[in-house]
Amino acid sequence: MGHGKETPRQKMIGMMYLVLTAMLALNVSAEVLDAFGAVDEGLVKTTKNYTVKNQQLYRDFNEQYAQNETKVKPWKDKADEVKRRSDELYEYIQDLKKEIIADNGQGELEDGVITAEGEIINEKIEGKDGSDAPSRVLIGPNMDGKAFELKKKIQEYREYLISLVDEKDLMVISSLETNLETKAPPPSKDGTQKKWEVKYFAHMPLAAVMPLLSKMQVDVRNSESEIVQYLYRQIDAGSFAVNKIEATVIPNSSYILQGNEYKADVFLAALDTTAPPLVYIGNYDSVKNEQGVYEYNMVGSYDSLDVVEGKGKFSRLSTLLGKQNWGGLIKVMGPDGNYITKPFKREYQIAKPNLVVSPTKMNVFYVGVDNPVSISIAGVPGNKITPSITNASIRKQRDGEYIVLPKRPGNSLISVRAEIDGVSKNMGVAPFRVKALPDPTIQVAGKKGGKIQRNVFSAQAGVFAVMEGFDFDLEFKITEFTVSTTDRGGYFIGQTTKGNIFTKAQKDLMKDLRRGQRVNIEDVKAIGPDGSVRNLAPIVFEII
Repeated sequence: MGHGKETPRQKMIGMMYLVLTAMLALNVSAEVLDAFGAVDEGLVKTTKNYTVKNQQLYRDFNEQYAQNETKVKPWKDKADEVKRRSDELYEYIQDLKKEIIADNGQGELEDGVITAEGEIINEKIEGKDGSDAPSRVLIGPNMDGKAFELKKKIQEYREYLISLVDEKDLMVISSLETNLETKAPPPSKDGTQKKWEVKYFAHMPLAAVMPLLSKMQVDVRNSESEIVQYLYRQIDAGSFAVNKIEATVIPNSSYILQGNEYKADVFLAALDTTAPPLVYIGNYDSVKNEQGVYEYNMVGSYDSLDVVEGKGKFSRLSTLLGKQNWGGLIKVMGPDGNYITKPFKREYQIAKPNLVVSPTKMNVFYVGVDNPVSISIAGVPGNKITPSITNASIRKQRDGEYIVLPKRPGNSLISVRAEIDGVSKNMGVAPFRVKALPDPTIQVAGKKGGKIQRNVFSAQAGVFAVMEGFDFDLEFKITEFTVSTTDRGGYFIGQTTKGNIFTKAQKDLMKDLRRGQRVNIEDVKAIGPDGSVRNLAPIVFEII
């Protein structure tokens, strides 16, 4: 691994490590081996310093998140993931150290090399000049040791960190690539190419491997620190300044029905919605300062609004009719840390509910037929209106159009509720009279009695029940009637039939009719659409 963005202390430790490695190759004394322990201790201290620094960065992230969750969350989520991956790689390297110590024969707690907290006491390590344990663990008998997995983890970690950086930030990317480098070394003079794993861990004594792994842990914490600082800077990277700020009020409506709420959004145009303003409702006063700029302050009693996504949420129950005025001040923090204050004033109208319930064809309901009704409320969509009715059933055909089917003569009340701003409101009641269907009139040849020619009368097919002047499309069906008259001797003669068609006997009776003779259509029974049987009034014709 490389040495990007190192402090003077890191550079010194790195130099010492290289010198001691070279001396070790010359089979120097045990004092030199102990010096490797000193280097390792220095690296461990550097790692702890980075850990403390990183913890402060995460605390800064948490503070920013508490102040502005919406704005900070995307970057904090990434920083939290960096911390998770960094800790995971750091602990993996630490576990490699422990495994090497254990393979060296000192893995038990009572040996004193590894503490209960997982720290390694370098001075208690025995056999520091041996290379068997590191080679078995890291290289393996068949080139399948843990160093190969370590390289893969470092590569994945490096690629993840770089993926968080904008491709234009070349310095950050270069630093991460250098810190976490896993390239194979250049070929030797004889052309031999060593792998990264072999370069660092093959035939290396325990005294050299431990500080090398510690150095990799330093690079992990260093890279973690650099990328977290980069993410922290991105919180305000997309911020922009505005050169004009205006108070803005958007009401749900300026025409409000009595009993409903007037609601409005109060916010600053061009305002960053993640930086909420302060909104005060009430009376305010203004004073021109020495610079000729008006300064505004609330006076008397006033209220503050809840602010959601940069907008103050105003609502007021509309109990009084007529024009209503309201206003106040809206304040937002400026770039210099001082508040910018803007006034606003608005008005709205409150009117009585305008409920319209009208029968489509007439002003009463009739039993036994479908009575069309229109129901509407000014300013309310048809799909938000719900009617109910007494002494009848009501069904919806389409928005605003309904069919009423009364049960019995008497009275009926239509009550209407409307959903306004998610709340069901009672909009009023409309009374109606309920009547039975009127009786139809009997007709023959389109006439309700009177004078009629014999040939016209005898040519008719039957008797019909007609609803004169009635707007509903309905039909009464005649089920029985009698044709009666007097014969030449003055005797009363009658012929009765079922249905509404003249029978042969009735036709024969009609052929003998004389000028001036009267004929009655009587005992007429008819059934209506409501299922009731009606006894209809008779009609009388005079033959001419």
